[in-house]
Order: sequence, then C-alpha cells, then structure tokens
Amino acid sequence: MSQQPVSIYFAPFQGITTKPFRALYARHFQGVDKLYTPYFSNFAVGHTLPPLKQKALKDQFENGVEVVPQVLSKSAEEILSFANSCEVLGFRELNWNLGCPYPQVARKKRGSGILPFPDMVDEILEKVMKEIHISFSVKCRLGYLSAEEMVALIPVFNRYPIHELAIHARIGKQLYSGKPDLVSFAEAARQLQMPVVYNGDIFTPEDFGRFRNRFPEINLLMVGRGILYDPFLPSLIKGFELPPDPAKTIRTFIDDLYRTYRKERDDNPSVLNAMKEYWVYLAESFDEPVKAFRKVRKAKTFDDYEEAISLIFEDCKWVGAGSRLYF
Repeated sequence: MSQQPVSIYFAPFQGITTKPFRALYARHFQGVDKLYTPYFSNFAVGHTLPPLKQKALKDQFENGVEVVPQVLSKSAEEILSFANSCEVLGFRELNWNLGCPYPQVARKKRGSGILPFPDMVDEILEKVMKEIHISFSVKCRLGYLSAEEMVALIPVFNRYPIHELAIHARIGKQLYSGKPDLVSFAEAARQLQMPVVYNGDIFTPEDFGRFRNRFPEINLLMVGRGILYDPFLPSLIKGFELPPDPAKTIRTFIDDLYRTYRKERDDNPSVLNAMKEYWVYLAESFDEPVKAFRKVRKAKTFDDYEEAISLIFEDCKWVGAGSRLYF
C-alpha cells in the first residue's frame, strides 16, 4: 500500500512570518500547502477589526497557497468575534493557538498555559463549535507541565468536529529545548479521532524520512524553524527540483523582503530589527553561520545592512538544510 503524499504547513512565528514575509515566501518557494499567520489577540468583541489587523489579513491566499489566521485567546466570545471577521474577509479556516510556550503568555492561561485545565478547553470548544461557520483547527503541545496532561485533553478534543489538530511534540515548559517526545505523540495520535498534524524538529529531508518511517500514517506536517533555516526545505522533502543557483534565489528573496519592509514602514529603523530576527535562523544554512550572522548583527544603518548582506554572499557559501546540527 503506497503512502499518501505529505502536506506541509508553514508554522507561524511572531514577528517573522508577517504578511509581506508570507507573500514573498510563496512567490519564491514551492512545497508549502498552508501558511499560518502569527496569532491575533486582544480585540474588542463584536467590533470591526482595527485597520492594522485588517491589513495583516488582507489576502486569503498567497500565490495560490491558503492562509490560515490564528487566534490566541481563552475567551469563546473573543474567538467567535474574530472568526466572524475572518469569515467576512473570506477565510475558510481559523486556528486556535494552544501551543505558545512562552511564560508571559502561559501564565495567563493562554497558549499552552491552558492545557492543564481541560475543563476550560472543553467549555470554550463547546461554545465555539455551536456558533462558528468556518473550519476550526487547533495547534497545541502535549501539555504544559507534563505530557500526561494530554490524557485528559484527548476525550475533550474528540467530542468536537475539530478540522485538524496540530501537535508540537514537546510540553510548554520545554520551550524548544530537548527532543520531541515521539512516544507520547504516538499515543495521542492513536487515540485522536480527527486528522493529526505533526510538528517538531523537522530540519532536513533525512529528519522527515525518519519520521515518515516511524509514522507512515501521518501525512500532515507543520514545519516552522526548519523552513526559517532553509526556505527550500518543503521542496526538498517533496522532491521538487531546486533552481540552478539556490543562493541567488535566497538573495533575491531577502532583498525583496528588505525593500518591502522599508517601503511599508517608511524607512523606520525597525526594519533592521525585523531582518536581524530572521537572519538568526537563515544564517544557519551558510557554511559559516556565526560569521554570517555577526555581519548582520553589527549593522546599525541601512547602508551597514546592505554591505553586510553583500559580504555574506561573497564570503560565505549557502549549503542549505542538513548543513549542520542546529541543536
């Protein structure tokens, strides 16, 4: 029996996978089947979304790739209000973030911080599922303090018609340290009654191959850091042909992103911070990542940044996914 082809979802990253980033990524690279927005939160229930949030939700597709908004909330009313706005804008799916591990979010019982409270999750899902008119998916972790928390969450999730459930195979307290818990993931996936999406430490085609051998039944994959390290990773996983000069495509992509940010932000210096945040990841796929990122990190002006980028592509070699051990 042949395996089904894998679908690859680009996980959201606050501050990085912005509207311009998603649009340009989808223009320059292949292999991603869905693009998830960074989470939206803290909006007035029943009111129209403010202009900045509407701008961030301008397009339902980027170069033919579906965009899925994500909401971070512990309020059913807030989720439904946002879902209604997304429906009006033409989106077909809303994703609920139960995975954010950062303490400033989790201590408010949002993101992965709500996972130790299955009754709260149940109450929210019951209200949302009665009224929502678009598909509703969930992104979570195995728990916040312990993977044992998933034991109580599974029957809750199974009570509702959740479109897809993405599981980052760590607990919230881990942040991104340690290894994914594939044993606990396997047990959860076995019991869940909706399509399960795997998330966690897929950095190379070889990582995907090992995962696929262990979980041949899982054909939905969410990748975040792996794509930030190497934007070609989805193409590599799917066996697509890369351009003759991958480094040239990378250079064009980041130059387009830089120019777009400068135009969008009226040359505000925050553009440099945005590019540096992305280069923390992208530098890892050059043969001398420390040297590459050091050049960008020191840039204090636009001229400094542009000179640093030119030097990186002159002095460092793009080697792509699998070039080094990221952890």
